Amino acid sequence: MDIQAFADLIGDHLANGKKVALGFECPLWVPVADEPRDLTRARDGEGNRPWSASAGATSLVTGLTEVPWILQRIRQTVPGVEAFLDWEAFERVQSGLFVWEAMVTGQGKKESHESDAMAAVDAFRRALPDPTSPSHKALDPTSRTRSLIGAALLWAGWSDDLGLLSRPCVVIRSG
Repeated sequence: MDIQAFADLIGDHLANGKKVALGFECPLWVPVADEPRDLTRARDGEGNRPWSASAGATSLVTGLTEVPWILQRIRQTVPGVEAFLDWEAFERVQSGLFVWEAMVTGQGKKESHESDAMAAVDAFRRALPDPTSPSHKALDPTSRTRSLIGAALLWAGWSDDLGLLSRPCVVIRSG
């Protein structure tokens, strides 16, 4: 319930040489369509709950402030640790932060935010050992994406690679 304690706990785990996979329940990348009429269309795999609709848009706006704040707080705790959007690269390191998007929709929604978070974690665990396999990924990015998580990682000082601005992360669906 305390965002600062949450970020500090993740920082502590990373400082102790552990690997952490951190999922955020908000859109972390959006497609950039070629056609104007498609700009707010659902991402491939979202179905009838597009990122731009009520719940997606609300969580996206919350994530625009909370995600960079959390990432910056963690970065301040462990300045030498790397953050990853690529699962294979994350697997090769001894310690690091893997960031992914949790999509909790439909039957996956529970009675509280905490229960939704646990459903997302359970979905991620079920996706192991490879959450990027086609059978586990909820969404396929288009050829052009705007990566909100990439922008957050840049802003928080995790990288200076501007390529992150177009790099999507893995999305795991619960429900």
